[in-house]
Amino acid sequence: MRASPFDAPSQPAAAPSEKPQKVEWTPDVRDYVGRAFEPENTIAGISKEDTTKKLRDVISFFAERSQLESVDWSTYPLPQELLRDERAAAWAQAQSNPLFSSPNGPANSTFDTPQSKKRKSQDKTDLSESADMSVPPWRQTNLESRITYANANNQKRHKKNALSGDVTSKFDQADLEKRKQRFQLGKNGNSSTPPRNSPKPDTDADVDNAPCVGTNMSLEKSYFRLTAPPKPETVRPQHVLEKTLSMLRKKWKADKNYGYMCNQFKSLRQDLTVQHIKNDFTVKVYESHARIALEQGDMGEYNQCQTQLKALYSQNLAGNPDEFTGYRVLYFVYTCNKTDMNDLLAELTPADKMKPEIKHALDVRSSLAVGNYHKFFRLYTIAPNLGAYLMDMFIERERLHALANISRAYMSVGLRFLTDELQFGDDGECREFLESHGASQAIDKKIDEHGKPQFRVKVKEVASVFESLRQGAFAMVDIKGQK
Repeated sequence: MRASPFDAPSQPAAAPSEKPQKVEWTPDVRDYVGRAFEPENTIAGISKEDTTKKLRDVISFFAERSQLESVDWSTYPLPQELLRDERAAAWAQAQSNPLFSSPNGPANSTFDTPQSKKRKSQDKTDLSESADMSVPPWRQTNLESRITYANANNQKRHKKNALSGDVTSKFDQADLEKRKQRFQLGKNGNSSTPPRNSPKPDTDADVDNAPCVGTNMSLEKSYFRLTAPPKPETVRPQHVLEKTLSMLRKKWKADKNYGYMCNQFKSLRQDLTVQHIKNDFTVKVYESHARIALEQGDMGEYNQCQTQLKALYSQNLAGNPDEFTGYRVLYFVYTCNKTDMNDLLAELTPADKMKPEIKHALDVRSSLAVGNYHKFFRLYTIAPNLGAYLMDMFIERERLHALANISRAYMSVGLRFLTDELQFGDDGECREFLESHGASQAIDKKIDEHGKPQFRVKVKEVASVFESLRQGAFAMVDIKGQK
């Protein structure tokens, strides 16, 4: 029987594991999406549709690069703010362009007078050639869409100007003034809007970025996704969180209630995050939650903790980096993530590779890389710490892989041979595995001279079955978008 994540584990034994499930966005991403559509964050002139499209582009950009968890979503500009900054920059460039500000500027400008539209075709041709030489192609293509009003308002305004004969109506002047104020343009036409990735200059941004010092004294607190800046009375300070961690460890050993435990750990991690606490205690919290998630086969929560721990270890905080580096190697073996595996191998020094936890994980990887299933299953029985729980996640896949290889090399083998080679607990467990995977007809039972039943497995007859199952097992890995 395996030990608790908080104790030194004894000799590990295979335990049934649940099929990993897809995990939704992290709480930080969901909070960012929620804030994008809060009424108080609405910016005049930017529609909900524009915000939605920009939000989709931002999240897709980081998701495609597997960087969703590395972005500080609490300070990253909202999509409507990004749109505001882009439009302000376009407006400032247009104002400084003589083709825009000149009374004889382009005919498709929003502020053209009816008289300016009555130019001869030759004038338009000359102007177009001049514009092509001085204005970049991207600005010629997109400038109008960036600085004009919606089509309906634009048509109404031109109709009104045509009827009244005014060059610019009071309505246009009022719109122009509002637009300048919205883009925070000074008299010289230069934009005071901050660059795309710079912090917001208003005081609300400073409040959002500042740590919230908690005053809550409760040891237990349910996890809720934040939809507004946290209040001190709902956040627990570190000295209370330390007591909470001690209480959770005791409850886990006594009750093993993972649903409750995961909820409490997520709440504990949230209180650390909003207070910007990153120290040795933070490492201890994430390590504890990661171990519990490993024991329960919750790869989604484990992966979140693993990502944070990598960043915390880089700050030289106290913890168990060797243990969790070994877990990372096994995790990449499980997810068949060759890219991240190569990156990790490049980071390891010769001294790192000799440390017991890391060396074991690297031996697991190399045994599978060369197809040495005999060595792999021996390593499974001596996995240090909680490594066997991670190996449980892909042990069935590797057993099918080994059976596919055995079926190509043998006509038939004894059931006891498969039990020992694939590290089943006993012959009954091995036989149940074969029958559940469609090989029951290949199991042949005979009685020896002592009257005892002897089982042999005609592996050659079910070689195609094992090969098909092997291919399907390697196509089923899906942890947070990884395959």
